[in-house]
Amino acid sequence: MELKQFKAESKRLLDLMINSIYTHKEIFLRELISNASDAIDKIYYRALTDDSLQFNKDDYYIRIAVDKEKRLLTVSDTGIGMTREELEENLGVIARSGSLAFKQENELEDDRALIGQFGVGFYSAFMVADTVTVISRAHGSDKAWKWESRGVEGYTIEPWEKDSAGTDVVLKIRENTEDEDYGQFLEEHRIIAIVKKYSDFIRYPIRMNVTKTRLKEGSDSEYEEYVQEEIINSMVPIWKKNKNELKEEDYLNFYAEKRYGFDKPLRYVHISAEGAVSYRSILFIPERAPFDFYTPEYEKGLELYANGVLVMSKCPDLLPDYFSFVKGMVDSDDLSLNISREMLQHDRQLKLIAKNIQSRIKSELADMLRDEREKYETFFKSFGRQLKYGVYVQFGANKDVLQDLLLFYSHREKKMITLEEYVAKMPEDQKFIYYAAGESVEKLEKLPQTEFVRDKGYDILFLTEDIDEFAVKMLREYKDKQFKSVSSGDLGIDEAKDSEPDEEGKKVFAAMKEILGDKVKEVRASRRLKSHPVCLTSEGELSIEMEKILNALPNAQGIKAEKILEINTGHRVYQVLKKAHSEDREKFKLYTDLLYNQALLIEGIPLEDPVDFTNKVCQMMQ
Repeated sequence: MELKQFKAESKRLLDLMINSIYTHKEIFLRELISNASDAIDKIYYRALTDDSLQFNKDDYYIRIAVDKEKRLLTVSDTGIGMTREELEENLGVIARSGSLAFKQENELEDDRALIGQFGVGFYSAFMVADTVTVISRAHGSDKAWKWESRGVEGYTIEPWEKDSAGTDVVLKIRENTEDEDYGQFLEEHRIIAIVKKYSDFIRYPIRMNVTKTRLKEGSDSEYEEYVQEEIINSMVPIWKKNKNELKEEDYLNFYAEKRYGFDKPLRYVHISAEGAVSYRSILFIPERAPFDFYTPEYEKGLELYANGVLVMSKCPDLLPDYFSFVKGMVDSDDLSLNISREMLQHDRQLKLIAKNIQSRIKSELADMLRDEREKYETFFKSFGRQLKYGVYVQFGANKDVLQDLLLFYSHREKKMITLEEYVAKMPEDQKFIYYAAGESVEKLEKLPQTEFVRDKGYDILFLTEDIDEFAVKMLREYKDKQFKSVSSGDLGIDEAKDSEPDEEGKKVFAAMKEILGDKVKEVRASRRLKSHPVCLTSEGELSIEMEKILNALPNAQGIKAEKILEINTGHRVYQVLKKAHSEDREKFKLYTDLLYNQALLIEGIPLEDPVDFTNKVCQMMQ
């Protein structure tokens, strides 16, 4: 029997196929099943134009068989089969796709597109097999042929016997090595798992003999094994069913079966889009964040299917980072895949789908915020941080998309509110959206800097997450109302201006500044304090709270905000301070240090020298 040689370029490609193109060896089964599905599709297409050919779907299926002793794995189909010439053309010339040629010759539409287009998937079998044998009988022929190859050295073709039309692909699985467990591809549970992962939604039944266990007849405790043929794929995916056929329970079961999460999703979206790009999608908004969601190890992305075949477990390009919490899948026949069908070629179709999905996610979140507020607040507790981060990154490029989805705690309302709700309740004379940033609502309630703003009847947003103030700074304004911190140097309230301190007061503040040096930019009379004696405020873009957050990061470089020490000239402490300045400079220095450290403590800033502070407290008591 003549050994036929692959062409030189085919040899190089086959070597590349075996060693480089595919990331995971398990992909070979997906490719063989896809080819088998293509072969049955061809019968279907031919039946559309050939009245003598009746297509009864029950007669068409794919079968997987395992012989562990002989290390044989067989994938069979009852499809169109191949003649000797087609075996030569399709398998003898690597990267010539019989599916693509069939599609072009018959001018097929994309609504039921053949899966294989590159003609290379078949050769992925050589990643796991020493020998690949193909036995095929073409539909309408009484002759069968056997094609066989051990790899790059070539192949043989000879007449063979086969009872009916179709193709059997028989793999002689390699022996195990120290690095590779090829025997896994002879295990029932492993084969079923691969089929479920990649080919669960192939539209024809995939049959396989499965070992089951049952009680022995007449026994209450003894079990026996038996073999039963089962269909191991689902065939019709949930996303291809009509929405009116499905119930909420169906979507929740799908969420659990796909292991998108162990929670119950807050909302699901079923999309069937036709137009410039056609796709189907089911998206879920989870209730709880995965344990690793806010870590570098978390991988975002939707499952991506091409005509029901999984090509990517997580396609990150379908989701922007700020919507990375969304789970689900997309299935489209219009995508351009690379040669291994494991990755996408970045094209217009992908970008269109991603844009549409982003718009739909925002719409669903907005609807939940409007119609199911309690449910939305549950969502926001888990993923609000991600939305705020989305506002901040890329220099605020996405702030218009996200700003209406944000929630902040309202001091006046004692609950989470939107920016729109804040602005809607602003008094006519209020010019700014006021906020206070700190560790917790409880601490911010006691913050001295809030006194004057509260007394004016203005609401204050309490920002308690480390990303909050950075996001607000990036927003800059909302509906023409600028954001302003209650700790900023100027509150923007005309009525808050007091008269300048007298000459003695100016000397007191100048002396305090000299004592504190570059710890503060200025010491001045406060226009915001009423009952508290002292506080720190800041000037410039970097606030005191931002300084704390940045300096808590790894490799912090000691970034400093421009701090202002404000003294309440209406407080009794100020009178004591003035008296010490005129009568006892050592006591004046002591009081200055104590007031500065008191202001640091109020802000939650670590004292530079706690021991020195406690000693000075004791000194004052003595």
